[in-house]
Amino acid sequence: MTEISNALRVKLVTPERVLFEHTVESVELPAKNGYFEVLYGAAPLVAELGAGDVTLHGTPEGTQRYNVNWGFVEVLPERVTILATDALKPAEIDVPRAEEQLARGHREWDSAGDNPEAYDEALHVIAEAEAKLASAADKQH
Repeated sequence: MTEISNALRVKLVTPERVLFEHTVESVELPAKNGYFEVLYGAAPLVAELGAGDVTLHGTPEGTQRYNVNWGFVEVLPERVTILATDALKPAEIDVPRAEEQLARGHREWDSAGDNPEAYDEALHVIAEAEAKLASAADKQH
């Protein structure tokens, strides 16, 4: 496959591994406050990632998805670098473990009392678990 000149170069990395490095037509990313899509020529941006799926459109293998949990993304007109705390292909997600993580998040929420930091941490755990479960449930795409 010949690379087209107006393709984005995307690199998705975690502290443990490089999961993806190739050109794409566009990439959808989970920011902390919702999803956004990046196309070739986008304005420079640095954003904090939330928990959710990175969807890569126009790869040589078709559309690819990775579930990411937190981190940062740097967007430049011709390149996107995704630095995720953790990232998995949907098929790699351990569903029973994610279900236990969700239950643990709810227990933390219930016991947070008057501590706003405890609520924030519980929401963090819940969001991550819910994103994993949603990604795993939709792995056929």
